[in-house]
Amino acid sequence: MSLFDEDLFRKGLEQRKAVLGAEYVEKALNEADDFSRPFQEAMTAWCWGFGWGDETIDRKTRSMMNLAMIGALGRMHEWETHLRGALNNGVNVEEIRAIIHVVAIYCGVPMGMECFRVARRVLSEKGLI
Repeated sequence: MSLFDEDLFRKGLEQRKAVLGAEYVEKALNEADDFSRPFQEAMTAWCWGFGWGDETIDRKTRSMMNLAMIGALGRMHEWETHLRGALNNGVNVEEIRAIIHVVAIYCGVPMGMECFRVARRVLSEKGLI
């Protein structure tokens, strides 16, 4: 019995590329080796196929939720990745600022400051601020 679900993987791959960009996703998958490939495949199927593939919550809202949760966890590398995805999903600068305010209120000002640092860099790169 295989735990790998090809249909869920394909659905996840489509979602993941739509949010994060095909180049980013293909690079991550191509750089996977025998050690990390099973995780990349499982994460694509489970997080992106099962989680993001559920159409109950639209992509923009899901991106906003992810920014709040990942910001709360203080995982800034992933926060930056999902910030870029959120922009692809239509989250605007004002909404990003409001999300960071919530992170700072519930998780502490230092965490809010980290989110602002990353956001300023990404939004500046994209000419949005």
